[in-house]
Amino acid sequence: MQTPPVESPPGPPRSRAALRTTWVLALCSALLLTLVAAEWRPLIVLDDDIAGATHRWAVDEPGITHAMRILTDWVWDTWTMRLLCAVVAVWLWLRRGDRWTAVWLGTSCLLGSLFQQALKAAVNRPRPVWPDPVDSAHFAAFPSGHAMTATFVCGLLVWLVHDRGAARGARSTALALAVVSVAGVGVTRVWLGVHWATDVVGGWLLGTLVVAVAVLVHRRRHP
Repeated sequence: MQTPPVESPPGPPRSRAALRTTWVLALCSALLLTLVAAEWRPLIVLDDDIAGATHRWAVDEPGITHAMRILTDWVWDTWTMRLLCAVVAVWLWLRRGDRWTAVWLGTSCLLGSLFQQALKAAVNRPRPVWPDPVDSAHFAAFPSGHAMTATFVCGLLVWLVHDRGAARGARSTALALAVVSVAGVGVTRVWLGVHWATDVVGGWLLGTLVVAVAVLVHRRRHP
């Protein structure tokens, strides 16, 4: 008796949804980048209005401004985030024995940082300039390096916590810390007058895109 042929199962719905999400993020990021590079007038006016308002608050509230500088320079600094990523990668390598995931995490963070620097150089958007600045920053404005780095580092770590089947409390805590960090660092950059609001939004979008692409690679290579 001949065995009937077995049809190949369709791809998992979760993978297809992840791929669609990645494309949506890529399109949104490309659209915002195009509008910023083209200096689309409504976007520039919106950025000017937000920056003007937040700068006045920063000048009028030196105590809050000082707290914002501590948060952005130490707690949510780009090097703090990269160090956190490196520590987790080393832990995965040495304690968990998952060398592939350790290399994947480190490589994803490295490529995300290089991608961010390349975009800054390509767009070369000037930062806000104030007669009475409350903080200073270097390099081009778009995208916000703080916002983008916090987004992809926190996003990758939250995904790992969920992927490893951590307890519900641990997953909720990791997600809450990530949301506060990503949103908080964006607020600090605009408050301190070193970024336009769309720089931060661009950083959030592009950072999420890095996470989406990295997760797709992990699922395909290390299911």
